[in-house]
Amino acid sequence: MPSAAPQPEWVVAQRRAIGERIRATRLRERLTQETVALDSGIDRPSIVRIEQGQQSPTLDTLIRIADAIGVPLADLVS
Repeated sequence: MPSAAPQPEWVVAQRRAIGERIRATRLRERLTQETVALDSGIDRPSIVRIEQGQQSPTLDTLIRIADAIGVPLADLVS
């Protein structure tokens, strides 16, 4: 089975920017990664990878993270 083609750099840059917004918003709300993980039902290592831009979260995952942080989804992705 052929491997997936690498994402264009602009996509990777956007993924990193979203991860940075998630982290900044989480810190602004004074929440730990563990708290967001527990409240969202997403394991902490995934939260770490998403914040670092190493993992592409699904829309459902982003919705759960936004809810756990207590902000609208648009705050994390715009």
